[in-house]
Amino acid sequence: MTKDTDKYEPIECGLHSEYELAIMHQVKVMLSWQEMDKPTQTEEVEPIDMIVRDKQEFIKVRTNNNKDIEVRLDNIVAFKPLA
Repeated sequence: MTKDTDKYEPIECGLHSEYELAIMHQVKVMLSWQEMDKPTQTEEVEPIDMIVRDKQEFIKVRTNNNKDIEVRLDNIVAFKPLA
């Protein structure tokens, strides 16, 4: 799967709301995503913001080693709140 090179596919409104709630409530989540030809990555992260750029949506998260990264929403394969 190489979604990063494909056209962005908007996600369901319900999923979008779950991401926003995790940000508002500062809930850590287990997030799995796949970018380009890389293997699926899974990490415990803290969602901190939603970003729209070039008609694509991203979630900005902070990893356990305090690194901020952005994950395109249609690359997310699993999202599980940990609280």
